[in-house]
Amino acid sequence: MNEHFKPSSPRAPQLSASIQHHLKFTVGEPAESASLSHWRFALSYAIRDLIVAPWFESERRVLAEKRKRVYYLSMEFLIGRLLEDAVVNLGLEDETRLALEDVGLDYADVIGDEPDAALGNGGLGRLAACFLDSMSTLGIPAFGYGIRYNHGLFKQRFADGWQIEEAEDWLNQGHVWELRRTQAAIPIGFGGHVTAGEGDAHVWHPSETVLASAYDTPSPGWRGVWVNTLRLWSAHSTVVFDLEPFNRGDFLGAAKSNVLAETISRVLYPDDTTVEGKRLRLKQEFFFTAASLRDLVTRFLKHNDDLRALPDKVAIQLNDTHPAIAGPELIRILVDDHGVPFDDALDLARQTLHYTNHTLMPEALEKWPTDLMAEILPRHLQLIERIDAHHSGEVSAAGHTRSQAAAAVTDGVVQMGNLAFITASNVNGVSRLHTDLMRETVFAELNTLHPGRISSQTNGVTPRRWLRSCNTGLSALLTDSIGEGWETDLDRLNDLKPFADDAAFREKFDAAKRANKERLAAYLQAKTGHILDPDAMFDIQIKRIHEYKRQLMNVLEAAALWNEMRRDPDKDWPARVRIFGGKAAPGYEMAKLIIKLINDIRQVINADPETKGRLKIVYPPNYNVSMAEMLIPAANLSEQISTAGMEASGTGNMKFAMNGALTIGTLDGANVEMRDHIGAENIFIFGKTASDVERTRAEGYSPSAAIEASPRLKEVVEQIETGVFSPDDPARFHSLADNLRHHDWFMVAADFQAYYDEQRIVDAAWADQADWVRRAVLNTASMGWFSSDRTIRGYADEIWHTQSAL
Repeated sequence: MNEHFKPSSPRAPQLSASIQHHLKFTVGEPAESASLSHWRFALSYAIRDLIVAPWFESERRVLAEKRKRVYYLSMEFLIGRLLEDAVVNLGLEDETRLALEDVGLDYADVIGDEPDAALGNGGLGRLAACFLDSMSTLGIPAFGYGIRYNHGLFKQRFADGWQIEEAEDWLNQGHVWELRRTQAAIPIGFGGHVTAGEGDAHVWHPSETVLASAYDTPSPGWRGVWVNTLRLWSAHSTVVFDLEPFNRGDFLGAAKSNVLAETISRVLYPDDTTVEGKRLRLKQEFFFTAASLRDLVTRFLKHNDDLRALPDKVAIQLNDTHPAIAGPELIRILVDDHGVPFDDALDLARQTLHYTNHTLMPEALEKWPTDLMAEILPRHLQLIERIDAHHSGEVSAAGHTRSQAAAAVTDGVVQMGNLAFITASNVNGVSRLHTDLMRETVFAELNTLHPGRISSQTNGVTPRRWLRSCNTGLSALLTDSIGEGWETDLDRLNDLKPFADDAAFREKFDAAKRANKERLAAYLQAKTGHILDPDAMFDIQIKRIHEYKRQLMNVLEAAALWNEMRRDPDKDWPARVRIFGGKAAPGYEMAKLIIKLINDIRQVINADPETKGRLKIVYPPNYNVSMAEMLIPAANLSEQISTAGMEASGTGNMKFAMNGALTIGTLDGANVEMRDHIGAENIFIFGKTASDVERTRAEGYSPSAAIEASPRLKEVVEQIETGVFSPDDPARFHSLADNLRHHDWFMVAADFQAYYDEQRIVDAAWADQADWVRRAVLNTASMGWFSSDRTIRGYADEIWHTQSAL
């Protein structure tokens, strides 16, 4: 048992009895034949029992005290495993270990048996999960709303280095933590036609209707004092089973309505490179947004008579552009269902809705053809056009003019980012740099027309999950050194700074890192067969695979380093393990080709006896939250190398630094603020700034010239083109090399040499281990500001205007 955990045995017998009870009466399995999964289910039910009472009490207090509630709408909630999260938040680690030891089970084995909930993909979903944790910890009354995906994004495996997507099966065993709310089934319509009603109201006659069924998962805060709700919607047919075609032998036809309806909540981010894919994406976004809004309005009206009070009791936060249809849908509910005049409905919607923008990339600021919108959501297209006309009138009345760039509808396209801006009272960026760029680029004109509407709320991460739970060795050292309570007051990490110069403390800090590296090495050996040296630098990049995140630059630099090692084998090269993790979207061919290149270069480098022991590349498949919880505490170097101006914030950068990794990165997203807090001397910054990138493009960037100017990059590109890394198919990466030579929008060639040079500075820093550990301590000590608790306090005070119930 970890010495830090001092058994608090009085509650252990009660927990043990509850586990035994659920094993017998809920799971229905005798102890003598119970499997690990049976015990895990029994433990989960026992822990869930302890959450239900504070969950109900939290809801009772919200209603009794007439508190304002936040509704957080997100396409993703990357919550990972929930059992350990609940055990830690309730403060029951000791009791759980003891209860499991009583039946001969290991705590880590039982926790590890739980599958990750496949409800997200990357930083967007993990941010939503961190925010839920912080809202519960701070006692901010809240509901999270999303989709209960049957198969999530996909389960990734590699076949000869190529990404293969398989359906995720996380729900096969059932999901202990959710409770189905059968009374909360909401009909959601699509298509059809619209007829005029009285006043501003119209009647929408959908041609297709599906049911949104609610599944609630409790989200406990620290020590379980306050519990909020994550409500996920699952799509079902309004027809239980069509018996008529079944009786005439058309068995597939009998199930058709169910299959079509359930498709909506089957997969996260269906490939939208086809018309059918686009149609499904739009349906998904409307499905969960409409269900959520109708649900919250119904809840509001149960306890309030006047819809004009909606902004006083409700704050709706749109997590990126996916739920931007919320503006028209909320207005439709108010106008068509409750007879509110349009102008009043628009005003109420604006006071209630708030929009977080997470990207400046045009493809992520969704745009829907008006003919597709008319086909699927005819009433909403009417309302969008009226909202747009109303906004244009407001602008004119204020003595301004508005171009089509600031319109919600232009050239047969609905611009959802602009629509979200126009229908929200606050639009926030997620880092200081990102917010400035929003004002200067995608929303420049709207920012001029509505000064003050854009604000900044830099992202954060929950220290409960991303330090306390995933890094028990370091957590114990922190508590021993600065005392208890830092989990909810992360600014206390500042008290660590004097310890950076304490050799004895640094030795303990390094020992915690070493233990995490040994744990990761054992995990990766079991998962991939690779044997890792814990004395090597663990250099990690874990993100979804995208050209702007520049995994390509990382692996090109690894190949260039390999070339240098072969040319100068006698040099004292530091041992380094490059670890990649991440998935490419199924329809993103260039990203999938980059994965194949990483794996091909990995195969060549790892097989080279000349560089064996000094350079290794590892790419474990199916990166998820649980893998991140292994990788992040073990990292020595964190790769945050996106093209400057393209990463809105990042949260992986925060998690790594919080766990004592040094960062190599560009001045992008929250890296800028991290540098300010950590100190420029404790972070490795390279490459073009966002303004440099814009200027280089404007001046006529020539990637081929940049390649010629860097002999190391030129050599690697030629190796790729001639099949050094793909001898079975020398032409395999020609399209990738051609893109790099002639297009290179993401400035890989432009930043390559600066990146290579900075990596050699990293090598030199690594050689002085005492100073490296000192810098690592200062990274952890400087990360208090990057707690999601601080972020949520900012939202609560400045955007939602709500208060803690605690």
